[in-house]
Amino acid sequence: MHVQLCLMKKKISNILAFFITFTLISLTAAHKSYTSSHATTILRDSQASFDKQRQLFYYSKQFVSGGEFESVPSLTFDNFRLRSAYVALQAWKQAIISDPLNLTLNWVGSDVCNYTGVFCSPAPDDPSVETVAGIDLNHGDLAGSLPQDLGLLTDIALFHINSNRFCGKVPWSFKKLKHLFELDLSNNRFAGKFPYVVLHLPNLKFLDLRFNEFEGKLPKALFDKDLDAIFINHNRFAFELPDNLGNSPVSVIVLANNRFHGCVPMSLGNMSNTLNEVILMNNGLHSCLPKEIGLLKNLTTFDVSYNKLMGELPDSIEEMESLEQLDVSHNMFSGAIPESVCSLPNLQNFSFAYNFFTGEPPGCLDFEEFNDRRNCLRGRPVQRSRLQCKMFLSRPVDCSVFKCRQVIPPKPLLPPPSPPILSPPPPSPSQPPTSPLPQPPPSPAPALPPPPPPIHCIHSPPPPPLNSPPPPTLYSPPPPPSPFYISPPPPPTNSPPPLLPPPPTYSPPPPLNSQPPPPPIYFPPPPSNPPPAPPPSPPPCWQLQSPPPPRTVQPSIPPPSPIYYGPLPPIKGVDYASPPPPPFY
Repeated sequence: MHVQLCLMKKKISNILAFFITFTLISLTAAHKSYTSSHATTILRDSQASFDKQRQLFYYSKQFVSGGEFESVPSLTFDNFRLRSAYVALQAWKQAIISDPLNLTLNWVGSDVCNYTGVFCSPAPDDPSVETVAGIDLNHGDLAGSLPQDLGLLTDIALFHINSNRFCGKVPWSFKKLKHLFELDLSNNRFAGKFPYVVLHLPNLKFLDLRFNEFEGKLPKALFDKDLDAIFINHNRFAFELPDNLGNSPVSVIVLANNRFHGCVPMSLGNMSNTLNEVILMNNGLHSCLPKEIGLLKNLTTFDVSYNKLMGELPDSIEEMESLEQLDVSHNMFSGAIPESVCSLPNLQNFSFAYNFFTGEPPGCLDFEEFNDRRNCLRGRPVQRSRLQCKMFLSRPVDCSVFKCRQVIPPKPLLPPPSPPILSPPPPSPSQPPTSPLPQPPPSPAPALPPPPPPIHCIHSPPPPPLNSPPPPTLYSPPPPPSPFYISPPPPPTNSPPPLLPPPPTYSPPPPLNSQPPPPPIYFPPPPSNPPPAPPPSPPPCWQLQSPPPPRTVQPSIPPPSPIYYGPLPPIKGVDYASPPPPPFY
């Protein structure tokens, strides 16, 4: 009995010990769980606080509608625009990973107008409101990227960050920068396709993308945009220069050191009113030089060196009166250099080394800077060997094999106006019928032209026929097929047009003057004689081509020379057009 009692006590004691141990373990686990849970809660709160703070720097499309964002503690701003600028600049500061010159060191606080590289000015739509009008961080050696938040700087007129180490892509939010006048991203490390967002900047005039890693094709729409300067040299663009290149109203275009190929577009001549410099060097252009370049009378610099251009230099270069720098070196030109080229009044530098020219005028030797080496010029030093010249010159160059586009598309391509403008003819007493009737006789002879009225009617869309209806001019057939340019001088076939105003003295009227009412229809076909046969044959667009003054189409080709309207940098202390990074192309 005693033994059983002892065993029972021992068992109870073991059970109590186990229970106490289990309770202690449970309490310890609960404590650890509580501690862990508390720590997690603290971490979540910290993360939430960080996320909340980051909301300041997150730019979304919905934000533009004017919705409020988190207020910045202890910071006050003069207006909402400066507060938006603060958000954008703080986001950019976080995206900058290297600032060896400490340019962003003072980007602290609400006084954004005193940040280094930030310039303020009265807002274009409200002069009483101060806003950030420009960013200029040229040569800052900054490294990082451009955040979407920069789209909040909706009032800036210039954005200069050349000679830094920014990389990545140009943010799409830049399309919100409706006042942006100058965009200089040159000499950085941007990559990828052409930044199409620049096509959505309505006031952009100065575009500088040189010395980056952009690649692929250029959008044709770039050359229809109203820019004044395009610098895209030293990238990796690979593209055949489009025919609408001549639509651009730029004064300077530099496409050097890319991978462009194909023809030099004839439409370059369309830029005669505005173009001062064109640099196409070191690409893969392979064609002859079009004679239309002679229309560039304001051009001062023409550089097509280091390409694969062939044929002879066009004589039309003698018309380029303002030319100062001409470089055609390192190509495959041949023939003799026109004497008139070396007589240009302003030409100072003419380089044609490394070609296959066989003759040069003595006047070419008088230039301050002159290089004729490695040609086929007898009697001149450092020329190609006779064998090399003989082999190359034995194969004449046929420029037609390059299949360059011969027709220059007009820029606006106006739709043909409605022809019923000939209603004024009915002021006919008895004499008007007699004056137009003498003219039908010349028409029977040219009855042959009707076959060629193909599609040339496009060349003379705008000119409405004059009020003095010259039905016979119907045969003023084909304006020469895209002869030199869009401004083909109207072939004044025959003398009738100038004789329209004075009533002709000769009045051999075919007596069929029964006073028929020719006015009701556009072209009163005189019922006598066989001439009425030609009118039905030409397509309706011939009705527009009869009047000789198609010269009115010409003004539509080169837009008026650009005037810097709009937000010409309203910034104190910042020059227009930031200086190019390196001094070469």
